[in-house]
Amino acid sequence: MICKDLKIFSQNVWKNSFLINTIPEVNSSFNIIFIQELSWSSICSIPSLSNCEGNTLVGMVNHPNWLTFVGPNITKSDYPRVIIYINIRLSSFQFSIHKNIIDHRDILLASFFNNGELFWLMNIYSDVSNSTLKHLKNTEANIRNLLIMTGNFNIRDSL
Repeated sequence: MICKDLKIFSQNVWKNSFLINTIPEVNSSFNIIFIQELSWSSICSIPSLSNCEGNTLVGMVNHPNWLTFVGPNITKSDYPRVIIYINIRLSSFQFSIHKNIIDHRDILLASFFNNGELFWLMNIYSDVSNSTLKHLKNTEANIRNLLIMTGNFNIRDSL
């Protein structure tokens, strides 16, 4: 496969868990799915030494046909709002995310190898205060071979 054959789907799901669970199921003809404005939900209760009822595991449901890439979260207030699903047919391209280059909860930078070259993809969610776009503007990163930078930019034009 060469880069021009990639089929990419991008959608803001407006914190709708039904859409998050449905999109990977119905878009199997795509290679890559970018989702913005995630809804984090309880997956299950896990045993805990400090809580006899267990702790709640919060996260995203994985799909067997997709590799799931999402940034780490520390507290509930900073859950990532972007996710990338890579169809398992592309697993040989060695996809990885890079928080070491751009570390922001609303930016997910991923790379992959194709024919010996490194290519980049970026999924972005920018809130109404444009904090993500301001972060990008102030970040000095030289990213060659950026194939796509897409997402929900929330840029309002007063005109």
